[in-house]
Amino acid sequence: MSVLKRTSLYPLYKEYGAKKVAFSGWEMPVYFSGIKKEHHAVRQQAGLFDVSHMGEAIVKGSESYTFLQYVITNDLERLEPGKVMYTFLCNENGGVVDDLLIYQLDENCYMLVLNAVNIKKDLNWLIKHSYKNVEIKDMSDYYSLLAIQGPKAEKILQCLTDEDLSKIQLFRFQKGSFFNCVNCIVSRTGYTGEDGFEIYCKAGEAPSLWQSIITEGENEGLLPCGLAARDTLRFEAGLPLYGHEISETISPLEAGFKFAVKLQKHQNFIGKDALLQEKQAGIGRQLMGLELMEKGVPRSGYNVLDESGYLIGKITSGTHSPTLGLNVGMALVDKSNMKETTTFYVQVRKKTLEAKDKPLPFYKRRTIS
Repeated sequence: MSVLKRTSLYPLYKEYGAKKVAFSGWEMPVYFSGIKKEHHAVRQQAGLFDVSHMGEAIVKGSESYTFLQYVITNDLERLEPGKVMYTFLCNENGGVVDDLLIYQLDENCYMLVLNAVNIKKDLNWLIKHSYKNVEIKDMSDYYSLLAIQGPKAEKILQCLTDEDLSKIQLFRFQKGSFFNCVNCIVSRTGYTGEDGFEIYCKAGEAPSLWQSIITEGENEGLLPCGLAARDTLRFEAGLPLYGHEISETISPLEAGFKFAVKLQKHQNFIGKDALLQEKQAGIGRQLMGLELMEKGVPRSGYNVLDESGYLIGKITSGTHSPTLGLNVGMALVDKSNMKETTTFYVQVRKKTLEAKDKPLPFYKRRTIS
């Protein structure tokens, strides 16, 4: 049995009452004070997450632009230094190798942020398809990643720096010395459906930054948050989790993320032919939201039936929504077997429970800073 990795913040977990679990080879906090409490803190005030298990890779060199255009579905033509882009790595069949963020740090220099479960796979995939004049460097152990999310995130973080954080717009970032951290990256991004920032700093600088944010945010209702609240928050916001809404056998078009798939971009990319064919033939499966009308929670893997009782798909993620107070789920369903209806059924254990169509995302904040 392999030894679980720990982030540089691990020594602080006990101090803040963390309940820890194994996750993608890491020992991570699943919650601190409670899942619902942390969830509501992010929706109403702010929450602080240690997401240092995420991977970072630097891609640079004279052919880095052309190379990345070949392996991602989005269009780097839309990127420039200081901007962040959401995209996918796809296989030849159009399935998702991973979803990721790309930061353009400089001309011919990019940072890719990878899901923890896929770091090794992604790096091998990139190296396999790399060009001659491209350097790929794994920086995952160098960086720690802290995410402060919620409507009060900017107010709290602004107290720790003289830099005007309001100038960092959504999917933008700044490099420099912030919060007594040298050469860190601060971006207006997140995985919760709320306004907020993600901070990439040297691993050794993360503990003091964590404590500074906690201290500054105490009077604003900020709480340290674990992976469980991160999951319920992203779920309500309709954001995908790898292995659930997206996978090697689920395309980004099926999952409803066509905005990150630029089939019209000039350069060919891995999976383009398959995705183009899928679009032209009519996308057979789609991700949809469901609300249970009876007592029960639609868990991942549960069968979804149409009103005639025919199997049309499965739940990809489901939970009791703390914000809405509803039992809801996302489901990948076969459109070819679907009739025009708003009534569905979910097989929850030994029961078949009625459900109705619930548009995604389940939650969307009213304003974006």
